[in-house]
Amino acid sequence: MNLVAVPEPPSSDISGSSVIEGSSSTAVVSIVSASKSFGPVTALDGLDLSIEKGRISVLLGPNGAGKTTAIRMITGALSPDTGSARVFGLDPAGPDGQTVRRRCGVVSAKPSLYDRLSGWDNLRYAAELYDLGRGTSTDGRIREAAAMFGIEGSLDHQVGGYSTGMKTRLALSRSVLHDPDLLLLDEPTSGLDPESAFAVLELIRTMTREGQTVLMCTHLLLEAEGLADEIVVMQKGTTLLAGVPDELAADYWPTPQVRLSSPDHHALESLRNETGVTKVELASGSAVVDVDDHDRIPQLVAALVAAGAPVTGVVPFAPTLEDLYFAVRRDRGDSEGQDDIRPPEELSGRPARTLPEAA
Repeated sequence: MNLVAVPEPPSSDISGSSVIEGSSSTAVVSIVSASKSFGPVTALDGLDLSIEKGRISVLLGPNGAGKTTAIRMITGALSPDTGSARVFGLDPAGPDGQTVRRRCGVVSAKPSLYDRLSGWDNLRYAAELYDLGRGTSTDGRIREAAAMFGIEGSLDHQVGGYSTGMKTRLALSRSVLHDPDLLLLDEPTSGLDPESAFAVLELIRTMTREGQTVLMCTHLLLEAEGLADEIVVMQKGTTLLAGVPDELAADYWPTPQVRLSSPDHHALESLRNETGVTKVELASGSAVVDVDDHDRIPQLVAALVAAGAPVTGVVPFAPTLEDLYFAVRRDRGDSEGQDDIRPPEELSGRPARTLPEAA
């Protein structure tokens, strides 16, 4: 799918009207109750999405959740059947679509490039489409963008001879060439070696520190860990849950938890009587203990030692983005196909948690 913000073959006409009504004054992206169908297939089903300026937002979800369709709607490549989509307060599929796209940098999972042109000519063509023109200044921007992703030495080579990773890096260079306000990334590290992937993630952090906004789709939860200011979990074209990862995790795991391992089953069972313990779940050779405060954990270890029980493991549980993702999909997702969802706690022995009813 072509997500690139500059025209690529084959081109398509953009039509529609620019309507600002209903858009948020603070959101860079505001999608409200948007639905989109392709024949009998519903790609988006009442999607709500709000992306604030200067933040890194990550769309998470299985294949077919609607993530790519949402990004294409943001660029104006698609318009909603119902609902609305606004970017910078403008309708990206309307008369102001070109204005919106000039302020966006987009990298698709399979970027479209001109294989018979050199890397330099691909970037120079993009520069002209962005009205950067030609000359020493533009040449400098091309070299700088290429250097950011380590391909400045390959710009004279024909793109058809590039590896998959090099093509991704060229597409990334093209996406930042015009210093966009909004960067849209669909699997941005696909095909990249670890060093290049790390450089991409560092660039994302740098861009938001300078006031730019990033919306990223990824299947790699570890890639989004520690990077996302906000996550949006999607399934079947709608939003299951959105918010700050730490705050969402606190809803699912409101109390500290620790796994204590010992061959002394009786000593582990006796932890129920310790001050501050709210729950104990025993497994083979270990106990998962909920406490009212992290400071209780050393007391539990001391209690086991005092009882003469050998302590073979102490592992405090810090919920990861992977834990949160599977918890959300299990508890908020459609019941159909839930047997395929394998939360990490099922694999590790950690007890599954559900969101409190009041939430």
